[in-house]
Amino acid sequence: MKLVKIIFLVLTVIVLANNTTIAQEKPATEVNKLMVLWTSDDPMVAERVALMYTGVAKQFGLFEEVSVIIWGPSAKLVAENKDVQAKLKEMMNNGVSLNACVTCANMYGVSDQLKALGINVDIMGAPLTNALKAPDTSVLTF
Repeated sequence: MKLVKIIFLVLTVIVLANNTTIAQEKPATEVNKLMVLWTSDDPMVAERVALMYTGVAKQFGLFEEVSVIIWGPSAKLVAENKDVQAKLKEMMNNGVSLNACVTCANMYGVSDQLKALGINVDIMGAPLTNALKAPDTSVLTF
């Protein structure tokens, strides 16, 4: 039994030593950008999860840059829901960048309404792809 404990201890020390070396070899990347891909048309998801976290992330400086892509059914919700619009306006005033997929907005017939709210309506495939590939950006989907 004593031999098993000694072997376990030796293996533990080796693993810890290797993990320390690996951690030192990897460059530390600080994630300082958050992009939220918001697709849900559920007002509860919007108000109590997606927009709440996104607003707090910017307000309390959890990330330097915070942006939202309104994609798919969420575009229609934004155009129709005054409470969601008010939250988005507050977020924009706090420095959150709001963007909407032009193709999605056109499919729902809400491009003009989104633009009137101050939301950038444009092609969003490339910005999303760039964020997914960027080492300094976290992408969160709701």
